[in-house]
Amino acid sequence: MTETLDSSETTTFPLARQCPFGPPAEYERFRAEAPVTRVTLPTGTEAWLVSRHHDVRAVLTDHRHFSSDRLHPDFPSQIPGGTRIADRRSMIAMDAPEHGPARRAVIGEFTVRRMEALRPRIQEIVDERVDVILSSSKPVDLVETLSLPVPSLVICELLGVPYSDHEHFQGHTATALKRESTIEQRRTAFAAIRNYLDELVTRKETEPGDDLISRQIAKSREDGSVYDHEDVVELARLLLVAGHETTANMISLGTLALLENPEQLAAIKADPGKTLDAVEELLRYSSIVDAIPRLCVEDTEIDGVLVRKGEGVLALAYSANMAADPFENPDTLDIERGGRHHVAFGFGPHQCLGQNLARMELQIVFDTLFRRIPALRLAPGADLSFKDDALIFGMYRLPVTW
Repeated sequence: MTETLDSSETTTFPLARQCPFGPPAEYERFRAEAPVTRVTLPTGTEAWLVSRHHDVRAVLTDHRHFSSDRLHPDFPSQIPGGTRIADRRSMIAMDAPEHGPARRAVIGEFTVRRMEALRPRIQEIVDERVDVILSSSKPVDLVETLSLPVPSLVICELLGVPYSDHEHFQGHTATALKRESTIEQRRTAFAAIRNYLDELVTRKETEPGDDLISRQIAKSREDGSVYDHEDVVELARLLLVAGHETTANMISLGTLALLENPEQLAAIKADPGKTLDAVEELLRYSSIVDAIPRLCVEDTEIDGVLVRKGEGVLALAYSANMAADPFENPDTLDIERGGRHHVAFGFGPHQCLGQNLARMELQIVFDTLFRRIPALRLAPGADLSFKDDALIFGMYRLPVTW
């Protein structure tokens, strides 16, 4: 049976990155010496950290032994005060058999074919934001002018949320995701977003539009099932928050990574056909979600270590994505890698619902940004501000010039 690290070496999790694209040094040690090991969480409780690529994928696939139920009192939390800030499960916190039907009800909105139909409008949005950059005084903060507006506009139009309210939901999302926010602050932020969407869904029940929320309401009523207003509100909250925050961070980090690796950037400038491969590599290289939590619900072994029912498990996606097995020279950004087996979107039944949309947005942004502003570079003496204090890694500021 594999040994865990000596108890005197038990690490407090989360750990700080060495640099924006450099995982904590401990991750390599975990993979080599103790791929399944105990860590202490901010709540003071302990959990198992799983660091190897194949083990991470196995945990995320195994819904029989590992639960996603964030409302369970023993569910592992990476923030003080715990993760229970609501009394209703969103899709991300559902297990079988509830999860499957809930996901199937909305997955048709995110097929490759439907996303391709959105491509012309996404291109318009990106071009409009690049116009703003070009008309602004230098240096320009790319986060404010491009990274946040693009996915926010896209998800707002998809859901039928007025973009004029973006400051409201973006501000509350930032509060909810900050590690330093108190549980009361997170609950207040969550409630503000939920109440806003509750009113929006109520309006769409009598005044539907051509948007995802309206279609979900109509579909639920037409298929003979009992319509549940709260389920639609919770779905809207999940998609609104995840739909803008994650992609915004990837736009900023992806741009920075390409600027810091000019030979890789030159390759996609010369051949835009390589941009989708570059997106996959940037997703792996950035790994904005460090660890994906699960709760063990039945005694099982992971890589020879016995994990008991009721114990928390953190599937370390960042470690899996930076492992030499299966990614040769993982610390190197290589858009020719072809490493689509990363776990940046998670894995298994809870794999990111909006991944097709995210890929398209990133492809369009990088192709358009560097085509229209080929001399884009970091502003001299740029003060780069990173989200080291948030559950989803990213950037607060990215000053650029050209």
